[in-house]
Amino acid sequence: MPSRITTSIIIPLITIVTTLNSAGSARPTRLVLPRQLLRKHVIFYGMSTQSAADPRYPIGDFVRPTAVDAMHRRASIATLAALPENLRAAVDGLTEAQIDTPYREGGWTVRQLVHHVADSHMNAYIRTRLALTEDWPTIKPYNEGLWAELPDARTLPVEVSLELLDPLHRRWVALFESLNEEEWQRGYNHPESGRYSLAQVAALYDWHSRHHAAHITALRKSKGW
Repeated sequence: MPSRITTSIIIPLITIVTTLNSAGSARPTRLVLPRQLLRKHVIFYGMSTQSAADPRYPIGDFVRPTAVDAMHRRASIATLAALPENLRAAVDGLTEAQIDTPYREGGWTVRQLVHHVADSHMNAYIRTRLALTEDWPTIKPYNEGLWAELPDARTLPVEVSLELLDPLHRRWVALFESLNEEEWQRGYNHPESGRYSLAQVAALYDWHSRHHAAHITALRKSKGW
């Protein structure tokens, strides 16, 4: 992973524009690309010139923070709370053919991306609970590439995972909001990438949430959808 550090943190502010459907209820119609709020703190989500031009990393690749203060934790929790609606807004109005379009050449389709977010965040939620109930457990990795090729990830409507993410993130956010300072320093050991405190986990999935939403919004922008 990159280790470059600067002296600013970028916190995205997502705006969802809504309209009324025929039943008179509001629904998101598009995701307005993030504005940037700059603060004078160590950056968590470094973006190099190379990664900024890489369609795999539309917001830059993740830089693991060495220290995470309360302000940054609150920002990460806010991103996690907003993810279900932001992801729903990102795919709103797409046709089935568009949903089955890869976000880049050789990449996952939008359908696979949405189902991947659900897969990834279910695992992350369970890992969070393990970290709070065991002493630095070693978690089991999974092959996300092979998971994305399973029939459900390739064929089910994106709405299935969008509906799953709503209650999942409500519980995850509620759990994070309940933690005290000592609990934030608990964590788990990833056999491939090392130890993560729960504060670092929150930062990672803050980035992950914005990372995949940006894959979809970048694709829509490039295609004029």
